[in-house]
Amino acid sequence: MIDIVSELPTLRARVHQWKRDGLRVAFVPTMGNLHAGHHSLVRIARREADRVVASVFVNPTQFGPHEDFGRYPRTPDADAQGLAVAGCDLMWAPTVETMYPFGVDGAVRIAVPGVTAVLEGAHRPGHFDGVATVVSRLFHQVEPDVAVFGRKDFQQLAVIRYLVRELSFPVRIVAAETLREADGLAMSSRNQYLTAEERPVAAEIHRTLQAMREALSGGTREADVEAEAVRRLSAAGFEVDYAVVRTPELNAPAGPGGPRVALVAARLGRTRLIDNLEFEL
Repeated sequence: MIDIVSELPTLRARVHQWKRDGLRVAFVPTMGNLHAGHHSLVRIARREADRVVASVFVNPTQFGPHEDFGRYPRTPDADAQGLAVAGCDLMWAPTVETMYPFGVDGAVRIAVPGVTAVLEGAHRPGHFDGVATVVSRLFHQVEPDVAVFGRKDFQQLAVIRYLVRELSFPVRIVAAETLREADGLAMSSRNQYLTAEERPVAAEIHRTLQAMREALSGGTREADVEAEAVRRLSAAGFEVDYAVVRTPELNAPAGPGGPRVALVAARLGRTRLIDNLEFEL
């Protein structure tokens, strides 16, 4: 049985009691409409701590003015059931008023420099400020020892790591591998926006990432790899925001070898999808 809490004093009382009992607390932040990928994060959190809290909150500050905040699916009952099966102890479901007591326009915001200026940050101005702002608030509210984030949003993970180090949050960040469908499509709440015709095409993103890795391993220049990835995705019907190769710090590659990450963001119909693939050269 999972506890569903929407009042901050109740959340804090529960967490503080666990800590008085000497229990470690793990945290999984989500925006709800949970799928198997989210459930896998909860199972990882279960292995990392004695108690697990998952938040379900669609955060308005990380959506741009023309993005899908209004139509983002909200499924709290199904979310609670899935979390319970995955081993979550408490679902933190705050209201917007609880999270932003002075309203969204009056919110104190946190901006992470550098890593937020490229890729997703360049295409979605203000997005990562919203992410950093809400995660900071959630960390203060839940006070976890461990927090689990998926690798699918590689840049978000980099922002969170920067945030934790910069603001000295006593939270250990655990990065979880991306869960995929049988054809390679990364699991995402936004996949349900895809039409029946678009769904098989969406898997081309993962195939393109694999092709980028293979081409780079074969000695093809990064610029040529990126250009071919854009061509391939465009031919499949995507509107490509970027298809690039970077170091794990999200800088342009420097030097002949070392760790790399290929990253893609592209729109298929009305649905914007992101994915990445990490590898060594």
